[in-house]
Amino acid sequence: MVWLMLILIGIAGAKLYSDHIQRQVAADLERQTASQIADMQKQYEERLDKLEASYKEDLASLEGKVDALNELLTFTKDNADVKTDNSNKLYSQLNEVKKKLNELQKSLDVLK
Repeated sequence: MVWLMLILIGIAGAKLYSDHIQRQVAADLERQTASQIADMQKQYEERLDKLEASYKEDLASLEGKVDALNELLTFTKDNADVKTDNSNKLYSQLNEVKKKLNELQKSLDVLK
């Protein structure tokens, strides 16, 4: 009977020790996992901040290019309108001169 009690006490002690070690390993694993997650989150936030800064720089550069292109297009449009108007005026004047020359030619032919 003493042997049976010693065996049962040994089994109970082994079970308690096993549970204690299991809890300790689980707690250590939880701490390590939390630390790794915190490190990963910090790295992720740093990368995200760098990406956001790069995005803002690229966007500012692109906005500058778009503004410059808009200015160029506006300038070209303004100049094209003036040139087109001048070209149209010149074309109209040339047509008027041709008409007058034709009239003069007809008058000259009539006089001959």
